[in-house]
Amino acid sequence: MRVERIIYHPDFIKEFRVLDKITQRQVMKAADTFQANPLYPSLRLHQLKDRMIGLWSITVTHRVRIIFSRFENGSVLFESVGQHDIYKHL
Repeated sequence: MRVERIIYHPDFIKEFRVLDKITQRQVMKAADTFQANPLYPSLRLHQLKDRMIGLWSITVTHRVRIIFSRFENGSVLFESVGQHDIYKHL
C-alpha cells in the first residue's frame, strides 16, 4: 500500500477538533507515520469487515482509531477519528 496524499473529510475535521490537544498531536503523528510507512507495526493497519467493507482502520492509541477509505491513485480519505466506538457510528 502506498499513500500519496491524505484528504480529510469534514466529519473527520469536526471530530478531530473536539479531541484534547494531546490526542490531536497523537493523531497527527500517526497520520505522518502512516503517510511515510502505512505498514508501520504500531498503526495496526487492517481492513474492516461486514457493513464497513471498503473501509480501513489504523490505531492512534489504545482507544483512538482513524477510519479511512483508499483510492487507486494512492490517496486516502480520513473519514472519522475517535475512540474505538466510532465503528458504531459509521
